[in-house]
Amino acid sequence: MFDVIIVGGGAAGFYAAIHIAEIDPTLKIAIFERGKNVLSKVKVSGGGRCNVTHGEFSPSELVLNYPRGKKELLGPFHVHGPGDVMDFFEQRGVPLKIEEDGRVFPVSDDSQSIIDCLVTEAQKLGVQVLKNSAVKQLSKLRDNGRWQVTTMNKHYQGKNLLVAAGSSLKAWRFLEDLGHTIIPPVPSLFTFNVRDPRLAEIQGVSTFASVQVPPKKIFSSKEGLNLKSAPREEPVLQAEGDVLVTHWGLSGPSILRLSAWGANILNEYQYNFKIKINWTPEYTLGSMEGFLREIKEVEARKTVIRTRAVNLPKRLWAKLVHAAGIQTNVRWAEVTKEMLQSLAKELTEGTYRVIGKSTFKEEFVTSGGIDLKEINFKTFGSKIHPNLYFAGEIINVDAITGGFNFQNAWTGAYIAAQAIGSKK
Repeated sequence: MFDVIIVGGGAAGFYAAIHIAEIDPTLKIAIFERGKNVLSKVKVSGGGRCNVTHGEFSPSELVLNYPRGKKELLGPFHVHGPGDVMDFFEQRGVPLKIEEDGRVFPVSDDSQSIIDCLVTEAQKLGVQVLKNSAVKQLSKLRDNGRWQVTTMNKHYQGKNLLVAAGSSLKAWRFLEDLGHTIIPPVPSLFTFNVRDPRLAEIQGVSTFASVQVPPKKIFSSKEGLNLKSAPREEPVLQAEGDVLVTHWGLSGPSILRLSAWGANILNEYQYNFKIKINWTPEYTLGSMEGFLREIKEVEARKTVIRTRAVNLPKRLWAKLVHAAGIQTNVRWAEVTKEMLQSLAKELTEGTYRVIGKSTFKEEFVTSGGIDLKEINFKTFGSKIHPNLYFAGEIINVDAITGGFNFQNAWTGAYIAAQAIGSKK
């Protein structure tokens, strides 16, 4: 018999257990982990460095990084935000650093520092960690109102239940059986698979760009569609930021932001769609044409390939020049009107076909989960069942990359812990 059962041995589960035990050391707390290792997602986060949180300390700015959960997390972030998380680890001997892009890492650049801290604290406080204990059934007993957790070999009972099982289909099914609404999960943080000669053999190139996903209906199945005659419609998705060319296509903050904000739309598209890239966001098609005409006059004797008109990586510039039909030895003076217009289009409105997605590094994030309307965000408790709480990705909250998904986990775990630990 436990006072608190926590399903999920990840960041949210350990953080909650530690805070509950600190509030009331007399409580008997158990973490149930299905695998042989705990905190596995912490281990791989940030390329093995663990992107603990983000150095954005204004809750109103912080919530802008959450495609789902923006409104609901504003209050909780006032209660427990990135500064509080940083204090937690630093007070326990794990110094942290804020990098230029705002991401927060341990000074050690090793996720094991975070894992060791959480495991040590939990042990010190007497939290029981049951590994290889996959939950087979979750139910509420009618006679005493307690929660019963069934593993392969045993039944366990607890007064309070905190589900912090991440994106677990099995956990979602259990909660659905208990009357909760589950928003169907779809991938939320992924890169784009693009096979295109303009991107071939230039992996590693990174530059600031604007990326759009146009409405699908403006693209015809006929290859000969003249896009100039197509209706001008607002893009369904748009983002600005660094775009990274990879072996399989495109990644970088701009692409990841599109994947997060467009999780449901791109799932509907079955990850087969077109994107428009403006490699020079300060220019439009028209203004770029005018600018290139000026370059043609000023740099008439120089070859186009060696004279970058805009500040782009050399390899990308060369690819776009060739895509515009301009050969290596062509000088600016020899550029025809058609070539110039084609180059302007490649620079500002290049269209690329996306033919699938890839997981971003080892990090797998989904949208979907428990409907936010069924959660009391002052306690992260269920509105349907008393003594049932949630934290982390189990709820329909997700964020762009940069430590924001972990922050959701820490915040929810802390607030749930306060509610559980303070009960008389």
